[in-house]
Amino acid sequence: MNAHATNADGQPAEHTPAGDDIAALREEIDHLDKEILRLVKRRVEVSKTIGAARMAAGGTRIVYNREMDVLARYRELGPDGRQLAMALLNLGRGRLGR
Repeated sequence: MNAHATNADGQPAEHTPAGDDIAALREEIDHLDKEILRLVKRRVEVSKTIGAARMAAGGTRIVYNREMDVLARYRELGPDGRQLAMALLNLGRGRLGR
């Protein structure tokens, strides 16, 4: 009889942190979320300032090659990275077609 725990596929089960470890990790996630929110708010502020300056100078509302650069940067996160980049772009300049 195998004394090691296995998952539903019969593979060795991964060890999971104990309750105290989970609580500490959740606390770290909460801290990271606060920092991410702070940074996203700052990013939105900077993006809107850039957009206003560009429009005041007679430029376009959107610079597509710049947005493509942002999308490419977030691609390293995988398929969901593009969605995250689009959300950030939408927050900074508003949704297109409105």
